[in-house]
Amino acid sequence: MPPDSLVKLPAALVQPVPVADARYVMGIDGGATKTLAAVLDLHTRAFYFAHGGPSNEDAVGVDAAVRELLDVADEAIERAGIGEQALAHAVLAVAGTDTSSISRHVLARRREAWIVVNDVVAAWATATGAMPGVGAISGTGSNVLGVGPSGQAWRTGGWGHLLGDEGSGYWLGIESIKAALHERDGSGPATALSAAVIDFFEVPSVEALASLVYSKPLTKGEIAAFGSRAETVADEGDEVARELYARGAAQLARQIVVVIDRAGLGELAAQGGFPVGLSGSAFKAGRVFVEPLTAAVLAAAPAARVSLVDMAPVGGSLLLAAHACGCELERAELSRQLDAALARQS
Repeated sequence: MPPDSLVKLPAALVQPVPVADARYVMGIDGGATKTLAAVLDLHTRAFYFAHGGPSNEDAVGVDAAVRELLDVADEAIERAGIGEQALAHAVLAVAGTDTSSISRHVLARRREAWIVVNDVVAAWATATGAMPGVGAISGTGSNVLGVGPSGQAWRTGGWGHLLGDEGSGYWLGIESIKAALHERDGSGPATALSAAVIDFFEVPSVEALASLVYSKPLTKGEIAAFGSRAETVADEGDEVARELYARGAAQLARQIVVVIDRAGLGELAAQGGFPVGLSGSAFKAGRVFVEPLTAAVLAAAPAARVSLVDMAPVGGSLLLAAHACGCELERAELSRQLDAALARQS
């Protein structure tokens, strides 16, 4: 008997129940480094934001994660000038290996209209508009979710930085540090990553960085932040850095291909294919990462339409919240409005 899916979509997302006179919805993007809440007025298309710290249970524990999520949510609701009861639905998309504990704690303090999902569900929504297809995240961590034409959901990855997160910012950061250490002890080739990690982490030597990783230790977010520097090193032609990106792309592509197969998306090959949306900061590396990943996916699934998703992650939560109350939002227009609102705020 095949195993059950690691993700089951909440009933409110599978069979939405229209909410009469729905006006306000809220979306939350909760991660290992920050949390963003957005209340959207469906009538005026006004946004009301609130920012907070980390809400990934793996990073800060369930109590701190729930406290941050609800504090940020309450601040956004207050800025909208409404009460919590005015929300037709709220969707909290939270990074982490398992969000069931957070869901239980949230529902103990809020109404059933508050829905907690893994952040990969919101990534899937931004990629597909909550239709059949795949959403793949590569940010601080990595995760992949696909939903097939029969509603079958399948997730791969999402096991966190100790057990997985292949092809993520953290994975690229830690592999870069390893490459520098291997050059230092003679077991690996020369690489410009060695000088880059010394400069980025402001340490006198590679061996000092190794001590810092264990003694401080460096956080997941701090290590993942090195990804932008690794990208520069790769773009400058460093073979070790380029090989890291190629290896990360191959591992993440393998997860995407598994999702395509297990969700039954191959059935759509004769109907114009299906979207595979890539979202997250690691994809800012551009061609060095995206091209080998795309090639690997298309080699196994030619019907996939692979593209970068440029919508802010909280947009996926808003799409799901609107979907749950029977109000479908046009993705491109929501993305444009959301980006403009975030730009005005900053």
